[in-house]
Amino acid sequence: MKDLVTVGLDGTLQSLSAALWAAREAELRQARLRLLHAWIPPAPEPTRAAPGEAAQDYRPDRITDEARAVVVSSHPGLPVDVSLVPGDPLDALAKAAEQSDLLVLGSRGLGAAARFTLGEIGLELVTRTAVPTVLVRAQQDTPARIGSSSVAVGVSLHAACDGLLAFAFETAARRAVALRAVHGRRLCAYAYNRGGGVDRTAAEESLQIARHELAAVLRPWRGKFPNVRVDEQVILESPAPALLHGTANAELLIVGRRHRGHLLPPRIGHVVQAAVHHAPCPVAIVPYD
Repeated sequence: MKDLVTVGLDGTLQSLSAALWAAREAELRQARLRLLHAWIPPAPEPTRAAPGEAAQDYRPDRITDEARAVVVSSHPGLPVDVSLVPGDPLDALAKAAEQSDLLVLGSRGLGAAARFTLGEIGLELVTRTAVPTVLVRAQQDTPARIGSSSVAVGVSLHAACDGLLAFAFETAARRAVALRAVHGRRLCAYAYNRGGGVDRTAAEESLQIARHELAAVLRPWRGKFPNVRVDEQVILESPAPALLHGTANAELLIVGRRHRGHLLPPRIGHVVQAAVHHAPCPVAIVPYD
C-alpha cells in the first residue's frame, strides 16, 4: 500500500467534485491526498502582449489552490500534497497512478463533452493503469449520495476476479455499508419457446443456477469480511443493463476490467462503457488478471 490517493484536476466542476470524493476516500483510508494538475505550456506568442494582458495569462496554480481550499474546508485534518506538472496530462496522470493506490478523475457523463473528456483522458487512462480508477461527475458527491446504505459491484462469473472482489469488500467495510453484488445472466436459447416467449421453467432453472454460482464465488469473501452485509442479486438480462438496474441508490458502482499488460491492444469493454456513461453514481474501474 502506498497510502496515497491522487486526483486529477482540470479546473472544471467535475474535477472539483472528484477532489471532494477523493478527499473523503483518502480520509477513510487514512492516506494522503495528492491534487495534480498537468498542462501543456502554450507556445510563446510571436509578438509581445499589450499592457494589461499579462494578468490574463493561464495560472495552473489557481486550479490546485481552489481545489485545496475546498478540500481543506471540508476535511481540515487531511494531509494534502499539490503537484503541478508542465507536460502531457495523460502521461503525467499515468505516472502518478503508478505511485498511488487510487486515481480519481472528473467525468462529464453523457453527450459530446463526455466523449471528448473520457475518450481522450479518462477511459484511455483506465486502459493504461494497473490501479483502480474512479470517475466522478459533478454533483455526485452530494450528502444524499454519501448517505447511501450500499456500494455495488458487478460480478461476471466468467473469470477469476479476486482483485475486483477484494476492492469491493474492502470498500464496503471501510464505509460500513452493505455490498450489493449484481450479476446479469442472459437466458440460454432453450429458455425461449417457438413463439419467442420465455419458458418459465427454463428461466427459473437458469436463475437458480446463476444464484448458486454467484453464492459460491462470494462465499470465501463473506468469510474474510464477516461484518460486511452482502446482498446478492441475479438479474435475467444482459450484464450492462442488469448492472445499471441493480445500482439504484448505491453510493459507488464497482466494475472490473481484465488487465492483460501490453500483449493486446487495450480495450475497456461494453459493460464498463455503459457504467461510466449511465451510472447514477461514481464508478470505480478495477483492473484484475
